[in-house]
Amino acid sequence: MPSKLSALVVLLVVSASSSAASSSSHGKSAASRPFVTDARRRRHGSALPPAAAKLLSTVNRGGSDSPLAPPTAVVDAAVSTEAVQPPAKPVPLSPPSGGSTEAATMVDSKSGGVELPPAVKLIIGAGGIYGAFLYYGSLQEDVFRYQSADGSSFKQAWFLQVLEALANVVIGFAGMQLSGPTTGIPMQMFAISGASQVTAKACTSLALANGLSFPVATLAKSGKMAPVMAGSVLLGSASYSTREYLQVAAIIGGTAIVSMGKKKGGGSASTSMGVFYIVMSLVLDGVTAGFQKRLKAETAKAGVKPKPYDFMFWTNLYMCLTAAVIALALGELTSGLAFCSSNPEIYSKIIKFAVCSAVGQSFIFYTIANFDPLILSTVTTTRKIFSVLLSIFLKGHSLSGMGWSGIGLACGGILSEMQAKMSGKKKGH
Repeated sequence: MPSKLSALVVLLVVSASSSAASSSSHGKSAASRPFVTDARRRRHGSALPPAAAKLLSTVNRGGSDSPLAPPTAVVDAAVSTEAVQPPAKPVPLSPPSGGSTEAATMVDSKSGGVELPPAVKLIIGAGGIYGAFLYYGSLQEDVFRYQSADGSSFKQAWFLQVLEALANVVIGFAGMQLSGPTTGIPMQMFAISGASQVTAKACTSLALANGLSFPVATLAKSGKMAPVMAGSVLLGSASYSTREYLQVAAIIGGTAIVSMGKKKGGGSASTSMGVFYIVMSLVLDGVTAGFQKRLKAETAKAGVKPKPYDFMFWTNLYMCLTAAVIALALGELTSGLAFCSSNPEIYSKIIKFAVCSAVGQSFIFYTIANFDPLILSTVTTTRKIFSVLLSIFLKGHSLSGMGWSGIGLACGGILSEMQAKMSGKKKGH
């Protein structure tokens, strides 16, 4: 129907033009004369010119191949304003594959691809570490202070590390499956880092099992920023400013003052073996930090960015394997199970201890994946100070005035280091 109307209008135009040309007595051009409609032609009995009649015959036969047929849009506009339909709403077009960066950014933000600010990441990581590991430290002290009815105590440190690492493997695997595992990760550095880390943790447990009090052991571990820096410099090719070295010196000095401050009742004596194990733990902390930094460098070189749960799963898998081999060799798997069977209350504490470790480790590996090892060391060091305070107030330990001044010095160094890190990030922006 639209094609017939189009042809008909053209015929009318041609007819009007012919009539205008033959009516020269009126002295008007064809462009100035109005169109002659079919009704007027019928009233005045005018006939169509031969050419127009031929075209009309073609239209009536349904022909659509007339060379004079204009575009449909033009004809619809010329027939009548009443016949014009409202324009269709424009269909939104999909952005081209090579669209603007701004459009891509908007899509990424809506799909959840926006990166969290560093300050928010630090709050998440530090808050999780504090909450889980404050309770973790309290349980750890309870485990190694426990004495059974026959006077025996729990000394199976490698058995404890097997259970702790196993809980972390389970949580890490679940998280890795939810977030999607990363392929192409270099495994060698994960194995080395895991072995050194589980050995450091076992040495801390062995220090407690050999008579070192929890406050002394924890305060000594808070000085691990020195071996962390040394390990990072030697293994990670890192460098630190003079201010950072002074800050670490303040933390170590404050820790030493607290450790040397005489306890006022309730404090257990430190044994030589306990001191040996805690020193070994500090050294291995530094080695582990260097390996972790090298691991991040190797993954970056390979074009791979492991997610936090990738770090957690693979590191704890090698930690669990290392601890299991050593525990089997020492016979601690059977002796540990036997002790827990005879003392169900210690078994309950160990299970809670492992769960707290898994939750806390989730936040530790989140922090490792987003920050320098020194940042993680700062968070864990402050957590240890709070653990010492809880132990002093809840477990019967107390410090002298000299010990409290050491805590103040150590906290001052820690806060100064954190302030320097924040200032450096602001200047970087």
